[in-house]
Amino acid sequence: MKKVIVGLVVMLSISLHAQGAKIDKGVNKVVMILVDGIATDQFYKANTSSIDAMTKTGAFSEAYVGGRKGGYSETPTISAVGYNSMLTGTWSNKHNVLDNAIAQPNYNYPTIFRVLKDAYPNKKTAIYSSWLDNRTKLVGEGLPQTNNMQMDYHFDGLELDKKRFPHDSLNKYLKRIDAEVAREAANNIYETGPDLSWVYLEHSDDMGHIYGDSPELYSTIAYEDALIGLIADAVKLREKETGEHWLVIVTTDHGRMPADGKHHGGQSYRERSTWIAMNKPTTNDYFKNNTVAIVDIFPTICDFMDIPLPDETAYELDGVSLTKKVDIYDLEGFCFNEKFLKLKWLTTANESEKAKILVSYTNGKKEGKKDTYTLLGETDIQNKEFNGTVKPNKAFKYMKIVMQTKNQITNTWVKTN
Repeated sequence: MKKVIVGLVVMLSISLHAQGAKIDKGVNKVVMILVDGIATDQFYKANTSSIDAMTKTGAFSEAYVGGRKGGYSETPTISAVGYNSMLTGTWSNKHNVLDNAIAQPNYNYPTIFRVLKDAYPNKKTAIYSSWLDNRTKLVGEGLPQTNNMQMDYHFDGLELDKKRFPHDSLNKYLKRIDAEVAREAANNIYETGPDLSWVYLEHSDDMGHIYGDSPELYSTIAYEDALIGLIADAVKLREKETGEHWLVIVTTDHGRMPADGKHHGGQSYRERSTWIAMNKPTTNDYFKNNTVAIVDIFPTICDFMDIPLPDETAYELDGVSLTKKVDIYDLEGFCFNEKFLKLKWLTTANESEKAKILVSYTNGKKEGKKDTYTLLGETDIQNKEFNGTVKPNKAFKYMKIVMQTKNQITNTWVKTN
């Protein structure tokens, strides 16, 4: 670890101005860092001094994955499933990644990289990852279903190089790969400043599967935390030299089984229990007072980078912003006798605010088609409930409900029979 740190210090010692790098002062940029498989209680037990230092002037919240437990959006607490919930801002009933095989992703729910490129084609993207499938399957680089989406820079697939990284029974080769990934991410972010980056670190998940709750796992978490510190330091140095504004978001994709902390995939509290850390402070009351979700990262990035979304994308997002004002959350609905609708929600606001309530009786989005939304009515968010009459389509056993206020758009699905 010491050699990696020293190497970074030397590597970053040359000023960007001296290199003649192109600098766009005041621009907002984002780095997502996903470190695999660290339940919230395990995070608290480990030495996470780098993340702690970042959140001292930033923000931290306990979080969850897995969708609404027992509901239409219940989502397996499995690695690739969690990654795609972060990338698309939706749960698995929409993005259709159900396990690590990533057999049939539904690319009609675009990743954050794709919506950035659609809005700003000249902005640069990057991925630094130990797992090639993150780029080729989840982002869907070069596929017709993603309009041949291309990452501007990638550093991944090292797990396939068995000569350089011989595989061993305890998967210690992943420790070396994570160090290479972090080193490259820190170097490339500092030197080139891509607008949106994803760094993926894997070693902690494998140590969890092998050792569970143990000193070995906690020391691995500390190791990953040090690698995250390298990237955070590179970002701070670049910010200082360029005047750019960088948001660093660190999270994990799932928790661990209650008994021993080894495996995952189910819906126990511990398997769903995660966390989100950011390097920037937030005045968002939702973030401060609630357990947030991995799907909240997508709209947070959109707000920070000022990425406009078409309605067909905004209406499907399952998360809310962690930085922008949130009017309503935990929207939930019920249908009685196939014609009476009741909606309930919570609010962080103290003042009155009008909300439009829209309904679609189809799910064309699943097939890349547009859904037609009609206005059910308007209400004050302080009412915290709405009653209306609906006309469900028996071909689709749900209705898609959207609530739109001055500050946000949120949605829920309501079962009709």
